[in-house]
Amino acid sequence: MRLSLEDRQRIHAAVAAAESKTSAHLAVTIVPVSDRYALYPLLWGAATALLAGALLALLRPEISLRMAMIAEATIFAAVALALEPYAIRLFAVPRGVRREKARALAQREFAARILAPGHEGILVFASLAERHVELLATAGLHKAVGETEWRMIASRFSAAAAEGRIADAAIQAAQDCARHLTAHMPAAR
Repeated sequence: MRLSLEDRQRIHAAVAAAESKTSAHLAVTIVPVSDRYALYPLLWGAATALLAGALLALLRPEISLRMAMIAEATIFAAVALALEPYAIRLFAVPRGVRREKARALAQREFAARILAPGHEGILVFASLAERHVELLATAGLHKAVGETEWRMIASRFSAAAAEGRIADAAIQAAQDCARHLTAHMPAAR
């Protein structure tokens, strides 16, 4: 699912409103996917072809090496091509790998958009294909608000996003974060 221009504008407005109430920085990043996972169709194709070759050797030892290699190549190509469409490819990637790719991208976004000497802030990150939501805060904000509250905000975001209300989820997360940011780091007057 992609966000419409109107949804992106609504999220931007919510972030701007939140930031106007605090001296901290707030960023919301929503990505369609955290990685291309291009190696997985090849990996599954190779593993399947090797298994098929082993089975052929055990069950049909009379088959020539040339025919076995043709069968393996055909199976490799068929599996790799079958897993090429992105929606199917995601099912071939272990959940832990998808989660780690999303976490790594969230951390890179946090470093690029929030971290700077003397700055405090929070990143609300969502990777739609991986169904991963994460809130990353600078050490001072994380300690002030607490892990439990950040997890609750992320959980509400995930629940709303699962219903297809991604923009609403992001706006609510921005408002929830603004409440904490305003309490712990109000805007300088």
